[in-house]
Amino acid sequence: MQVDYLFTDRKGGVSAPPFSSFNLGGRVGDEPDAVATNRHRLRQLIDVQQVVFMQQVHSADVQVVDPATAPQLPATDGIVTTTPGLALAVLAADCMPIVAMDVDGGVVAAAHAGRGGAAGGFAVRMLHVMGGEGARLDRIRVILGPAICGGCYEVPAAMRDEVDSRLPGSASVTRLGTPGLDLRAGLDRQLRGAGVRTVEHDPRCTLEDVELFSHRRGAPTGRQAGVVWLT
Repeated sequence: MQVDYLFTDRKGGVSAPPFSSFNLGGRVGDEPDAVATNRHRLRQLIDVQQVVFMQQVHSADVQVVDPATAPQLPATDGIVTTTPGLALAVLAADCMPIVAMDVDGGVVAAAHAGRGGAAGGFAVRMLHVMGGEGARLDRIRVILGPAICGGCYEVPAAMRDEVDSRLPGSASVTRLGTPGLDLRAGLDRQLRGAGVRTVEHDPRCTLEDVELFSHRRGAPTGRQAGVVWLT
């Protein structure tokens, strides 16, 4: 068994500004035909028959999917599969896209962790669902994708303190010297505390990197994707 994954950026699609150009989000105001073309290009790029996109709602739900259940997938923020060739996609434009895998167990997951979900233990919930499908904590590899960084994610002090009380290690100070949140740091600590040995970071900041979509930098905007699949 082998696992592949990638994180897309803005380049290579057909969407017009402000969604230019490889927008994969279907609920951001972009033309449906453009999104459909971009998603078709993604399938061609990774050479799979089906990519499962979630209707993300900042929930704590994680669903197990296969080719038969994917078309009826309820609104959720995490998906897990054991089906080779079924790619799982998570969309983001500042929130944390997560992909996870247990190669030996043949289990992969994609999840969307915003501030509330991260603080609520959503990533740990993802691990539990993966475990139910045969994954083992000591074999799971997690990659935290591009997201707004702790030096840019400015929030009120009360919000920072409340999130940090539930997601220790997430409090930060921005480059302006104001209260901030570093979800990457908090999630890393949470995942390792849950028993994950391998947590990797894509360090790109969506607000700073103009080749990535960022809701904070300019809304409306598109969504990039983290994608993972078994081969």
